[in-house]
Amino acid sequence: MKYTQLGRTGLKVSRLVLGTMNFGPQTDEATSHGIMDSALDAGINFFDTANVYGWGENKGRTEEIIGSWFAKGEGRRDKVVLATKVYANMGTDGEAWPNHDKLSALNIRRAVDASLKRLGTDHIDLYQFHHIDRSTPVEEIWQAIDVLIQQGKILYAGSSNFPGWKIAQTNETARRLGSLGLVSEQCLYNLAERRAEMEVIPAAQEYGLGVIPWSPLHGGLLGGVIKKENEGSRRATGRSADALADTAVREKVQAYEDLLDKHGLEPGEAALAWLLTRPGVTGPIVGPRTAEQLESALRALELELSEELLTGLDDIFPGPGPSPEAFAW
Repeated sequence: MKYTQLGRTGLKVSRLVLGTMNFGPQTDEATSHGIMDSALDAGINFFDTANVYGWGENKGRTEEIIGSWFAKGEGRRDKVVLATKVYANMGTDGEAWPNHDKLSALNIRRAVDASLKRLGTDHIDLYQFHHIDRSTPVEEIWQAIDVLIQQGKILYAGSSNFPGWKIAQTNETARRLGSLGLVSEQCLYNLAERRAEMEVIPAAQEYGLGVIPWSPLHGGLLGGVIKKENEGSRRATGRSADALADTAVREKVQAYEDLLDKHGLEPGEAALAWLLTRPGVTGPIVGPRTAEQLESALRALELELSEELLTGLDDIFPGPGPSPEAFAW
């Protein structure tokens, strides 16, 4: 396993991040435990979750599964850099109860204590804001975070789904208050969705944030979906099915699969390997439902993509270019 610093911090994390969103809704507890054991055995030390994972009436279930895995002992908790998130409404009575969501000081305090209980730990290594909160002053957010850091409940704060301007505003406010500020940004970024390159990733680099891409296969679109359809092994669903309904998108994905077939590479593994070549990227989040999917993701670490292949991928999925040149002169 290869490791890197998380942004400007002294924290060392693996270049693949284990995403746990499927634990509970799609992967049962025993299988989830097995995947986490395999990830740790492979050297993956960076685990990502969120308080809302489990969804619906089972919000928090994913954190509970991770907590029961930690409870098995044998150094599991000490070996893991644990990241979770706060923002979504955690009301369980079917209603969006006031002050049970977003980033008010009250909700942050309530949410972190609830996550710690579900996770069965005394601290969270990286506490991430799952979305921007347009109604809470940034000063209030940092007041709450700094208290949690002083209490030892969290070590670092990160963002997710923040635009570039919000990263700048949030960290400039932190600087003014004498706070460490955001150390990471978790954003949608992959070969088929490169808009983060315009402003989000440059802002993250400027402020020393590690970039943690989510949906590296763009909902399965970059995982060999057409080949699997043709072989009858799996039909496209969700985001990938919607995307493939567009003829232009389907032609691009077919060209992508043909290019990788020419180079003897599996599409999903190459898509992960491509992200590992991108400036500012700490490591993509992989969310395996099965042990086999984890093994495939690990193989991406060994791939070295040739300049010819990288050029070919850029030709099929060109980036937007930097801002403002992407939309102005």
